[in-house]
Amino acid sequence: MSAPYVLVLYYSRHGATAEMARQIARGVEQAGLEARLRTVPAVSAECEAVAPAIPDQGAIFATLDDLKHCSGLALGSPTRFGNMAAPMKYFLDGTSGLWLTGELVGKPAGVFTSTSSLHGGQETTLLSMLLPLLHHGMLVLGLPYSENALLATRGGGTPYGPSHHAGTDGKRLLDEHEISLCRALGQRLAQTAQRLENVRG
Repeated sequence: MSAPYVLVLYYSRHGATAEMARQIARGVEQAGLEARLRTVPAVSAECEAVAPAIPDQGAIFATLDDLKHCSGLALGSPTRFGNMAAPMKYFLDGTSGLWLTGELVGKPAGVFTSTSSLHGGQETTLLSMLLPLLHHGMLVLGLPYSENALLATRGGGTPYGPSHHAGTDGKRLLDEHEISLCRALGQRLAQTAQRLENVRG
């Protein structure tokens, strides 16, 4: 059996969500667990898939086995009209086999997002990603207000999960509060996963 890990699964078009994923992964590792970074391919407009099996750069594509064997999950997507992006929804729609066998039941999960505007649907996107996780029986973790950055942020950040305001050109970097909240989610996921692993023994 492999060592426990938190799967940090994301889709990113312009890089902001990918950077959030890296910060969450850092939080996971600071708490003592392996972070496994994975992405999903873009949805093709063609009838058949045309993307290469391995992306040219960045994280490799996730498999259902990555999801099945994880001890915890951080799920991230940019906002598309107040919802998760189609590639992430497409991947999640293919997880019914894991749902039928209850593979994800009782595992901790959290969500994160990036938007071009402060009021571009951050919270609805986070909630849209939580719905399939609840159907899988996962234990949803948000960010408590004991995280000081949640009270101080002037960019992204919600109790439902970390968020980032990327700006209309998509070039605004994560600020100190957004980074802090990403790492906090990673730490919470890792700590919770470790406690659950110890209980299962």
